[in-house]
Amino acid sequence: MILTGARQTGKTTLARTCYGGLRYLNLDSIEERESVRELRTAAWGRTVGAALLDEAQKEPSVFEKVKWAFDAGEISFTVLLGSSRLALMQRVRETLAGRAFVFELWPLCALELRHSAGEQPPQPLVHDLVTGSGLIDARLREEPPVLFGDEENRRRDSVEHLLAWGGMPALLPLSDTDRRDWLRSYQQTFLERDLADLARIDDLHPFRRLERLCMLRSGGLLSYADLGRDAGISPSTARRYLAYLEASCQVLLLPPYSRNLTSTVVKAPKLYWMDVGLLRQDTHRWGPADGGLFETMVVGELKKWSSAAGVDAEWFFYRTRSGLEVDVLLETPAGVIGIEIKHRPTAVRSDAHGLLAVAAALGSRWRGGLIVTSGGQLESLVPEQSIWTVPVHRLV
Repeated sequence: MILTGARQTGKTTLARTCYGGLRYLNLDSIEERESVRELRTAAWGRTVGAALLDEAQKEPSVFEKVKWAFDAGEISFTVLLGSSRLALMQRVRETLAGRAFVFELWPLCALELRHSAGEQPPQPLVHDLVTGSGLIDARLREEPPVLFGDEENRRRDSVEHLLAWGGMPALLPLSDTDRRDWLRSYQQTFLERDLADLARIDDLHPFRRLERLCMLRSGGLLSYADLGRDAGISPSTARRYLAYLEASCQVLLLPPYSRNLTSTVVKAPKLYWMDVGLLRQDTHRWGPADGGLFETMVVGELKKWSSAAGVDAEWFFYRTRSGLEVDVLLETPAGVIGIEIKHRPTAVRSDAHGLLAVAAALGSRWRGGLIVTSGGQLESLVPEQSIWTVPVHRLV
């Protein structure tokens, strides 16, 4: 099994909790790496056996030795962990293709924040909507228009924490001052360790400029030419640096939807920074959340949920050159669900303009639309096209 994700998302804690009986080797340690390197391949099964191998990408010989022991029937299970997804997955594709299940661990989501450790939480509303069939109305009519009491408070608190601090687990017990210090040191650790695993960059200043520009432009269209110009690097270097950020689970590139709706859609992806806390720290945006931060948080929550749930669905956005836009289109085997994100308590019919246009173009493939708000009321907004207003804390 392969478990990867950004640094400090809890990979080691999760693996050791689930598989505490296995031998644990941390290849961050030079001594551990040397011991593994010197161990003969034929001796792996009886010497190491089934194990948790942390930061496995740092010792390439591990993959060949695990493969040999697995194929020889000497081991049946091993967990490989790594925060450098690009390096780890390259080794997996080269050596363990067809032999490994891959899981990504993202920062904590709202569902995890509002439930205690060890508690089995129910699936969020978005899960039922996406995995269902037909129009979304039937499921949404089962939901009460508003929630009250502890349930409402817990849901709102989890979303407010994500919008203020992001989802890094280590922040939960800290004071606000210590949280800012932790986030600041995380960025430095990423530059000194994770980035060094991915690439040799002699001058980190252009990379840091690009990193900050990505945060400032979260939720906007990606232009490598503009990004490179503003960071003082070439478009090809900007593309390479952004690939490092994507491989380290720092950014998400949402592709455009262009399947037989119109020939005038934009071709560039949208860029999102995955963790709001890191974005706030590096851009010093500590005031009240604005629409860009709210959209970044919502899209990040949808990505974290879909990755963890392993649903059969693809995520897109839709925008034409004339300005018609839908923030997220979710294509499922049963059809397409559209999502608009509005950072305000209520929605009005004009907010559904883009959703209505896409619904008309998709015809029978349209399953319904959601306008995600910061409010508390769940209600049908445009019944004839199955478009609903849904508070974010009710959706995720």
